[in-house]
Amino acid sequence: MSQDGKIAALIVAAGGGSRMGGGIPKQFRKLGGQPMLGWSHAAFASHPAVDTVLTVVAEGQMDRAQSILPGAWVEAGGASRRESVARGLRHLALNGVTRVLIHDAARPFLSADVIDRVLAGLESADGAMPVLPVADTLARSLDDALGEIVPRDGLVRVQTPQGFHLQAVIAAHAAWPAEAEATDDAQMVRRLGGRVALVQGDPMLEKITYPDDMTGADMRLTWETRTAMGYDVHRLEDGEELWLGGVLIPHHQGLSGHSDADVALHALTDALLGTIAAGDIGTHFPPSDPQWKGAESGQFLQHAAKLIADKGGRIDFVDLTIICEAPKIGPHRAAMVERIAGLLNIAQSRVSLKATTTERLGFTGRGEGIATQAVATVRLPGGAEA
Repeated sequence: MSQDGKIAALIVAAGGGSRMGGGIPKQFRKLGGQPMLGWSHAAFASHPAVDTVLTVVAEGQMDRAQSILPGAWVEAGGASRRESVARGLRHLALNGVTRVLIHDAARPFLSADVIDRVLAGLESADGAMPVLPVADTLARSLDDALGEIVPRDGLVRVQTPQGFHLQAVIAAHAAWPAEAEATDDAQMVRRLGGRVALVQGDPMLEKITYPDDMTGADMRLTWETRTAMGYDVHRLEDGEELWLGGVLIPHHQGLSGHSDADVALHALTDALLGTIAAGDIGTHFPPSDPQWKGAESGQFLQHAAKLIADKGGRIDFVDLTIICEAPKIGPHRAAMVERIAGLLNIAQSRVSLKATTTERLGFTGRGEGIATQAVATVRLPGGAEA
């Protein structure tokens, strides 16, 4: 807690997103695997100077917001942005807050550095906000024709979060004309005579408003590459079917296991789970559970792929090496590659499958079982916690 009272973040996420289209408010649309709202909330919740985070949403969005932010503080807003902020401020005033950072959920890529700069700006002013210089030439439009050029000197682009001493912004809201709308809170504080300091903004804080903005936001994501390995072994026995790489292979023996014992898909499943530190196949599908008796291993692989997709991850490449003396893998390789690519919904060119022997050494060399080593490489968006 700060020395002079609590610092709170107030995330405004009550908009309907009509300009975005598609029927889903933009704050709930997925960006890099998680709803846009989650990015800002995580940035504030993880910042050591922020004591509490309040998210304000529309009346009918409460359940959706709480499902995205389980256990978080969520309240209903009003009919306009100004009313939503005012309601949020009243809640904060009852909870010992002295400074507040008001932020638009449509600016998801908030850094700790920006939060630090805004809080530092509050040390000598009633408010502080991040801004960027105007780089483009500005001109007036007159009936679709070029009008006069507007000088850029002294102009800045305003961003959020905007920080305020709580009582200063509450007073500004109380004094604001009821019939007027405000696009941000800094202008309200300034109108009442308060001083709003300007601090360095961040190009990553561009506001998402239109459909094309989502594409641009996705391109701004920082991707983290992860690679993990999986390894599995199953015994060859009489009277069993031989499933390898999702393909049924004619052979006088098959692999023994609780499921269909597809050693290739099991190893690959473990590799994929490893990229997100999600344990191994036994964690998700324990052999002690009778529902997985004889189960098709393709569903295990798709489960791992879905966990990666839920985090916004992308499977870049998988590589498998099947180790056995028999059967010969070459005649079935193309079918296995096609099946694995289909299960993972990736191009076949992103699936490598090889086979080798152990020169008749060890259990595989004696024909007692088959082993597989698998390696998977995925990309995860920055901020996607495994």
